[in-house]
Amino acid sequence: MKADSAQLAQPDEALERLAIDTIRTLAMDAVQKANSGHPGTPMAMAPVAYTLWRDFIRYDPDMPDWPNRDRFVLSIGHASMLLYAVLHLAGIKEIDADGKPTGEPAVSLDDIRKFRQLGSKTPGHPEYRMTTGVETTTGPLGQGCGNSVGMAIAERALASHFNRDGFQLFDHDIYVLCGDGDMMEGVSSEAASLAGHLALSNLCWIYDSNHISIEGSTDLAFTEDVGARFEGYGWNVIHVDDANDTKAFARSIDAFRATDDRPTFIVVHSVIGWGSPKAGSEKAHGEPLGEDNVRATKKTYGWPEEAKFLVPNGIAEAFRNAVSGRGRPAREAWEAMYARYRESFPTEATEMALLRQGKLPSGWQAAIPNFPPDAVGLASRDSGSKVLNAIAPHVPLLIGGAADLSPSTKTSLTFQGAGSFGKNDHSGRNMHFGVREHAMGSIANGMALSCLRPYTGTFLVFADYMRAPIRLAAIMELPVVFVFTHDSIGVGEDGPTHQPIEHLATLRAIPGLDTIRPGDANEVAAAWKVALSHSHEPTALILSRQAIPTLDRTKYASADGLEKGGYILGDAERGDPEIILIGTGSELPMVVAAHEKLASEGVQSRVVSLPSWYLFEKQDDAYRQSVFPDAVRARLAVEQGGSMGWDRYVGHDGGTITMKTFGASAPLAKLQEKFGFTVDNICAVARDLIEKNK
Repeated sequence: MKADSAQLAQPDEALERLAIDTIRTLAMDAVQKANSGHPGTPMAMAPVAYTLWRDFIRYDPDMPDWPNRDRFVLSIGHASMLLYAVLHLAGIKEIDADGKPTGEPAVSLDDIRKFRQLGSKTPGHPEYRMTTGVETTTGPLGQGCGNSVGMAIAERALASHFNRDGFQLFDHDIYVLCGDGDMMEGVSSEAASLAGHLALSNLCWIYDSNHISIEGSTDLAFTEDVGARFEGYGWNVIHVDDANDTKAFARSIDAFRATDDRPTFIVVHSVIGWGSPKAGSEKAHGEPLGEDNVRATKKTYGWPEEAKFLVPNGIAEAFRNAVSGRGRPAREAWEAMYARYRESFPTEATEMALLRQGKLPSGWQAAIPNFPPDAVGLASRDSGSKVLNAIAPHVPLLIGGAADLSPSTKTSLTFQGAGSFGKNDHSGRNMHFGVREHAMGSIANGMALSCLRPYTGTFLVFADYMRAPIRLAAIMELPVVFVFTHDSIGVGEDGPTHQPIEHLATLRAIPGLDTIRPGDANEVAAAWKVALSHSHEPTALILSRQAIPTLDRTKYASADGLEKGGYILGDAERGDPEIILIGTGSELPMVVAAHEKLASEGVQSRVVSLPSWYLFEKQDDAYRQSVFPDAVRARLAVEQGGSMGWDRYVGHDGGTITMKTFGASAPLAKLQEKFGFTVDNICAVARDLIEKNK
């Protein structure tokens, strides 16, 4: 159900025009001073942003993290000055990393003067956690669109879980400003298709159709009927012929608010850089106008030509009063309702508080299973499923699914009452993303931005389709768990198209992403424990298709060592090791077997399990030296992936048994023999390294 808004007196046309031109000139001046940026879209879409925020968005400037606020996502992140100008004029107050008010404005006029400068709160593209009022990091086109679908799903899930009769805690809407570039990127199509299928009527995309991209007119490469496409997705499509017609745009938002059976797509036709001598050109889109053009444009507006960063008296006050006059009473009424809710539903209120703080319920770890030794063992996708389903009943709103692969990735929640999230039932905790890996990652980020604990699932080789949202999850410090199975040439007969080689290296290269490749069922349990304990890091959990023996932890070190990223699993029986054998994932038991064979031959070896480079690098130097002492130069890493990065741990004098080519289609045993992943070969290479380093 749409949230009602207070009816406010409409501004006279002169005041409205003055406010809109203030947004435009702030954008022009900031871009010109920085000598960098995109002024055209902020100028063209200023009437839309002004009308949306002044008359519709439910938002309290004094409480910008109020849980039931409407969300505004600027998917066209290059138009960041549009958002910064609005946040400034609306008087949004800053909150710190702990959610506490600082008393400072989220975006001051001085911040706008420092647009795109080092350390400013007004970076070139909006960045979550850097600027209060920015709901998500945008820049790569289409990502904000995908995030918004996750936010809309989250609102429905939160409402289903927490709302009760007489307590509508969650009923907010999500507004997105997107452009031609967003519409060309495939991720927006994937996300829109799913949003239409789920009938997310709390979602409104506002499409700035200006027919300009960096290279010139969109006639060069993009001539489809976008509105017709969205009608095919099942959206309510509305056209506004002129972005400057604020009344027509307001009517389109009213139509969105009256629609309760589908998402809404508003096509707003604009001229980029409206009022500029360069209007309609790629220059107005992608670079500063130049001082002469800025003055000429201001003259067109009837603006003082030499004035810079001018906010006429009364404009900011009127805009803030309009936003606050609607948002503050709504927020205060919500807080009064929530106080009554806490008394009636204390358990649910506690859950909500923990979600907002990014914390998990006490005792959730107690359900994590322990796996006995097993020479055959389990595929880590199977042990992962057991761990996930043991944990999930104790972690409310841990929600996720796969890109049409849950029978293979084993990422379904199968406990009683788990259910599926669908068009007519928002209580289910299994998401069905369809074959939409890119959107899946972006949607999961949006869910995390709304305080859910999402996870995704697909094959590791398809991490390529998800790299942008994985990277953005790391930039935004979102605790999303990206589960990747079928992690090596162990895929076997499916062949090189499905056998990941370089993927581990590319994931490990992303700053802030904890990539974990556990080596048996108990390391899988420890990995899930670590992943859900992260509050500011995403996790890539790398699991196998083939069975992995479960190690005897009475003989070898506890899998809790995974929490440090790497640990000594087994050591030389007498004195210092002659060689260090390093393994991850399905190769770890193979390395252990080689260690045992070498020991029977009198060779002193150490086995190091190194499932998470990210966590290991966080340990102090003394611990890392204790695992990899400088004196032991003979080191051998064994992993069914590419060799890139392993030199960090094996050094100049060590070696690797890794993949140097793509795989092949064959049964696993044949592939292991072909590529050297056998106990005998590990032992032979180890002996050579020992001899070389004598």
